[in-house]
Amino acid sequence: MWPLGPLAPNLTRVIAMSFSRCSCPPGMHGLTYKAVGRREVLKAASVGFVAALIEALAGAGCVAQAATLVEAAPEVEKLAIRFITDNTVDRYAHSAQIPGVVVERRRADERPGRSPHDTLTAEWGLSMLAESTAGAAKRTTLIDFGYTAEALLMNLKLLGIDPAALDAMILSHGHYDHFGGLSGFLAATRGHLKPGLPFFVGGEDCFCQRQYSNGGDYGVLDRPAILAAGLTLMLAERPALAADHAVVSGLVPQVTAEKPLRSTKERTGIVAGLGCDPAKEPKEKNTGDFVADDFQHEVATSYVVKGKGLVVLSSCSHRGIMNAVRQAQAASGVEKIHAIVGGFHLVPPLSDDYVRETVMAMKALEPTCIIAAHCSGETFYDIARAEMPGRIVRAAVGTSVTFAA
Repeated sequence: MWPLGPLAPNLTRVIAMSFSRCSCPPGMHGLTYKAVGRREVLKAASVGFVAALIEALAGAGCVAQAATLVEAAPEVEKLAIRFITDNTVDRYAHSAQIPGVVVERRRADERPGRSPHDTLTAEWGLSMLAESTAGAAKRTTLIDFGYTAEALLMNLKLLGIDPAALDAMILSHGHYDHFGGLSGFLAATRGHLKPGLPFFVGGEDCFCQRQYSNGGDYGVLDRPAILAAGLTLMLAERPALAADHAVVSGLVPQVTAEKPLRSTKERTGIVAGLGCDPAKEPKEKNTGDFVADDFQHEVATSYVVKGKGLVVLSSCSHRGIMNAVRQAQAASGVEKIHAIVGGFHLVPPLSDDYVRETVMAMKALEPTCIIAAHCSGETFYDIARAEMPGRIVRAAVGTSVTFAA
């Protein structure tokens, strides 16, 4: 097991002061904050974690518990989803014609009279930007951060997206192809993001170290970098509201017959400030070694489009895409599915029959469209297009999908 390092006695008071001075503003974007107490902070800290926090005292962020959503989810009149990072750039993709949905494609940065230079970059990973409007209120939320900061920052620049406009950030789960670009993004935008910007994760399990099932390292989410950037780290194990408009699902229970692939392993413990607190993990995970990853912390994000229904964004669906949809329905209180967006992880060794069963479950919901990206899988595209012709869109970097009341 990665041991929790002993705290140096003379550092205890300094760390407590850093969190007592930490300003978690109540009511930011309609949220209430419950700061995590000194005892809990010290319980999770190692010597390296302490050092990182002390170094980040100026403008350090907060750890908070997201307020549970107990009322009906808010409606938006307009929602635009832009794919900032995805597996492909497709210059020949056509804008789809789906009633009530506008699909636009952004191609390379090519201009008359000059040679091609900066261009949209594809990589294995996913990042989506959600821009929502309700009355006069507009909100912008960044969901996931792709594999590298270089691709994320380049694509944000070419798509004309200003990080200073962000009202919230959400990480769907602790896989490197979804958080790999985060630390570099935070370094590049330091001092430009809104103070106390809420950063949502599905719980402590998101911070565990992970590796591929074949033993290759798959990284660990950098908690000190999040706090040093002055963000409010929001733990959302239950349904919560993000930036007034978005519903973070909370943890996704397995209520369908789906049996998702376990493509990674995880290990509990904190070393040099990185990792997850074993005290907050189930005892069966505290073996001192890597165990099968159950993605317990994975969350989906959804929006209720007025008069149309629920738009569900599930970045990778390790818990099962239909499980994510069911949880989004339960969290929002809305049954009607307008669209399902993101990666569905329907790839080998899952059988064609398994994929077909999932496609038929989606079809039964009668969605207006399905926007598939990242890890959805070729078998999914083949079956879904045959079962739901005219309703399946393959996303790519720069794709924008707009839903309106």
